[in-house]
Amino acid sequence: MDKFVVEGGARLEGRVSVGGSKNAALPIMVASMLSDGQSTLRNVPALKDIKTLSKLMEILGSQITYSDGVMTLTTPEFKDFEAPYDLVKTMRASVYVLGPLLARHKKAKVSLPGGCAWGPRPIDLHLKGFEALGAQVTLDAGYILAEADQLVGTDIHLDLPSVGATGNLMMAATGAKGTTRILNAAQEPEMPALADYLISMGASIEGGGTSEIVIEGGKPLHGAEHRVIPDRIEAGTFLVGAAMTQGDVTVTGCDPDHLRATIAKLQAVGAQVDVGEDWVRVRSTSKPKGLRLTTEYYPGFPTDLQAQFMAMATVSEGVSVITEEIYRDRFSHVPELNRLGADIKLTENIAVVEGQPHLSAAHVMATDLRASAALILAGLVAKGETHISRVYHIDRGYERIEKKIAELGGVVRREDEPLVT
Repeated sequence: MDKFVVEGGARLEGRVSVGGSKNAALPIMVASMLSDGQSTLRNVPALKDIKTLSKLMEILGSQITYSDGVMTLTTPEFKDFEAPYDLVKTMRASVYVLGPLLARHKKAKVSLPGGCAWGPRPIDLHLKGFEALGAQVTLDAGYILAEADQLVGTDIHLDLPSVGATGNLMMAATGAKGTTRILNAAQEPEMPALADYLISMGASIEGGGTSEIVIEGGKPLHGAEHRVIPDRIEAGTFLVGAAMTQGDVTVTGCDPDHLRATIAKLQAVGAQVDVGEDWVRVRSTSKPKGLRLTTEYYPGFPTDLQAQFMAMATVSEGVSVITEEIYRDRFSHVPELNRLGADIKLTENIAVVEGQPHLSAAHVMATDLRASAALILAGLVAKGETHISRVYHIDRGYERIEKKIAELGGVVRREDEPLVT
C-alpha cells in the first residue's frame, strides 16, 4: 500500500495543467451504453474510478479501449444486467448504470452503492424518479431491482438538486415514451456536459445546466465524439495551494466560469486572482485571511472543495467559520488536520477554525478523496515531513498529483508503506 511523504515549507510557483473532470467522464461513459454504436471520448483522466467503471461496463457487455486520454466505447448488446457488489461498493457512481440499463435493456440489478466513507447519501431520489417513469423498483438483499416494459415520460420533481439523480434520470428518460421534465434539476457543469453528449448521440434535450431539463424520449441514438470538460475541483485544489503557500500558480486548461465561487473566496482571503479564457492565476504575498464559507449547490461554493479550504484556514490569520450544507457530516479530515496542529472545533455541521502560525508534521490518514487533497496541502505548510497513509483515495480523483505539485516546486513522494501484521 502506498503513502505520501510531504515536505513542508515549499512555496508553490509556476504553471500546471488540469485534466478532464472525473465527475463528468463517469456518467458520459455510462451514457454510451444507450446506443450500440461506437463513441470516442477525449480528455478522459487516467484515474482509479475510470478503471473501476470500465471494468463494470465490460461485465455488462461494453467493449472499451483507452490510451493517452482517448477512450473508445461500444456496447453491441448487454451480456448481463447485474452490477455486482464487489465493484459498486468501491464507487458510488456505479449506480449510473441503472439509467441506461432500464432505458435500453428494460431491466437492471445493481448493488446498493458504496464509495467514500463519510455520510449517508441515499439514492431514494434516483429510485423515486425511476418509479415515476413507470419502472417497478424493489430492494432485495442489498440490490436494487428495476424493470419496465416501457418507460413513460412524466414530470419528476427532485426534493434536492442531486447531481447523481439528475444524470441518471436524464439518461433513463431518453428511452421513455413521450416528454419528461426534471424539475429542481442539478445545475453543476457536469450536467450540461452530459446533456451535450446525449444530444450529440441524437437525444432531444433542452435546459441542461438549468433547474428544468426537458427530454423528448424515444429518439434513435448512435455513437458520438465528445471532449470531457476540465476538472474544476482539481483546478480549485491547486489554486488553494497557491494561496496558502503564499505562492504564484497559473492553472491552465481550466474553465474559469466553473470556478466563480472558488475565485470569489480566494479573493476574500486576500489572494490576487487573474483570469483568462482558459486559465486562472493566483498570487499571494501574505498569509490568507480568515473567511466564512458555506457549501451550496452549484453555482454556490462546492462541497468538494470544503476540505481544501479548511486546510488553508488552519494557517490563516484570524478565525474561519465553515458550514457544510450539502453533506452535513463531511468532516472526517478534521481530526487528521488537528493532528498536524490545527485548532478546529466542530459543532454539528459547523467548523470553527482558529488560524495557527504554522502546522507541525505528523503521521495522518486519508479518509476520503477530497480529505486526501486537504492533507497534502496541509503537509506543504507544516514543519517537517508529513506521512499520509491510504493515498489510494486520492488516486480515485487526482491524476499524478505528486508530479504536478513537484512541477510547482513542492515535494511529495510516493513511497511503499509495508502492511503491519
